[in-house]
Amino acid sequence: MRWVVLVAAIVIFVVQNSALMTMSLLAFSVRAPLAILAVVAYVLGAITGGSLYALLRKSVSESQLTGAW
Repeated sequence: MRWVVLVAAIVIFVVQNSALMTMSLLAFSVRAPLAILAVVAYVLGAITGGSLYALLRKSVSESQLTGAW
């Protein structure tokens, strides 16, 4: 039941946010539906957040092994 509610919310979000938007960064610009831009921003945030978490976890575990605390 939880998945049905999640999928329904996603479908409603995509349908209601289908207007084309332009996103610009420096000399680059992308024109796409708002829902697609939101998904891309979410995925990029998840990747960078996961990478930062892995880097910090590795750093802490290495410092505990060397006794740097």
